[in-house]
Amino acid sequence: MKRVYLVPNIVTAFGLACGLFVIFKVNMLEPGSGDYEVVHSSALLLLIAMLADFVDGALARAIHAESEFGLLFDTLADSVSFGVAPSVLFLKTLSLEQGTAISFVAAMGAMVFSLCGVLRLVRFSVKEAEAKGNVELQAAQKKHFTGLAIPAAAAAAVSGNLLLLTPWVQDRFPFISTMGRAIALTCVMFVLGYLMVCRLKFPSLKMLHFRVPSFHLAFGTVIAAIFVLYGLLYLFPLLFAFFSWSYILIALLLSLIRLMAGKKSKTLEDFEPDSDDF
Repeated sequence: MKRVYLVPNIVTAFGLACGLFVIFKVNMLEPGSGDYEVVHSSALLLLIAMLADFVDGALARAIHAESEFGLLFDTLADSVSFGVAPSVLFLKTLSLEQGTAISFVAAMGAMVFSLCGVLRLVRFSVKEAEAKGNVELQAAQKKHFTGLAIPAAAAAAVSGNLLLLTPWVQDRFPFISTMGRAIALTCVMFVLGYLMVCRLKFPSLKMLHFRVPSFHLAFGTVIAAIFVLYGLLYLFPLLFAFFSWSYILIALLLSLIRLMAGKKSKTLEDFEPDSDDF
């Protein structure tokens, strides 16, 4: 193995370490003791893991260091950081008595989310292997995903959990009890699990191309960075939930428009649900 192959794998290992740290950290807490600060710090760590997941693949392609080992390592790291960590965090933030119906349903929601996340990664790996040497399939995979990508599902799950724990929500909506939060988040886990294994199309960020002058791009980047930094400092839960769920809702809206338009129409043809057997 060439030395350069170690670089993207180190980035993958760093992302995996972030996910493992979240799991180990919350496991040392008593059930129900996962407060806002714990979920907030865990969300930041998972965001770093998501950034590492994006960087390792881009870096491997840029320096021509792609390998079967790196692909498998990245898949296993994603299953832990984005498949297991959000479920563990979800269960630890609930104050549910063991043996009750709601605790059983919540555990099922966490299991469904993690299981569907692993199935989503397996399907993605199979499709990646099939696309090798096929230019059309590779181009299609760069435009969209079949099923919700597991990092996006993890972001939606953790952001929803964090948003319901924020002091802003707790003060303004005191009627949201612990039981109500448990029911709402359990439904979210089931829905996200389904979206990961469904055959609907979700757009990839790789399909975004902006043709603007370099000065305008630099100016826009600075302005966007100011708003993002302000949001991270003061409105992180709201900003995190807004972007996570906006992506999902926009993708579902595009798929709905495609279903209403019919197969004979060319409207949003790329969002025709996949008919594959897996």
